[in-house]
Amino acid sequence: MPISPIPRVPIGKIIGLLEVLDDAAGPYDVFRLTRDINYEFGEILQVIKAAEMLDLVVTPGADVVLTGTGSAVLRARVNARKKLLKEQLKKLPLFKTVVDVLNKSEGRRADEDVFLDIFALHLPSEDSEALLKTVIDWGRYTELIGYSPDDQQLYLDQPD
Repeated sequence: MPISPIPRVPIGKIIGLLEVLDDAAGPYDVFRLTRDINYEFGEILQVIKAAEMLDLVVTPGADVVLTGTGSAVLRARVNARKKLLKEQLKKLPLFKTVVDVLNKSEGRRADEDVFLDIFALHLPSEDSEALLKTVIDWGRYTELIGYSPDDQQLYLDQPD
């Protein structure tokens, strides 16, 4: 299965976008959103793309709209929110690849270099290190994967 990159934005910015959209209680024009939250246009587009990949928003025309999944994430308590986002991550080919590699690795752990090599091979135009940092950020937040900075290893805590 071909893997595609994810936007390199912190998970917190995605959740922040959901909160702004929820407050608006309806479609939000992308250009007005950019002004209202004081982001660069390119930056907000990356946050929107990330939220869209996770099926948290849809973008009909120039509007951004919260999906049912996005609303559910916002309404959930922290642990339930993490669980909902974890399920969304598991649908992304990039995360499927990371989890698959970890499941097949001894002790369900692998050096970050393994993933840097995979990203460089499959996504040569991407910054592999920045992409890995985002994978770790999203994966740790959702408790899909763990990361040990001392060993520079990614790991799976428990089987799903």
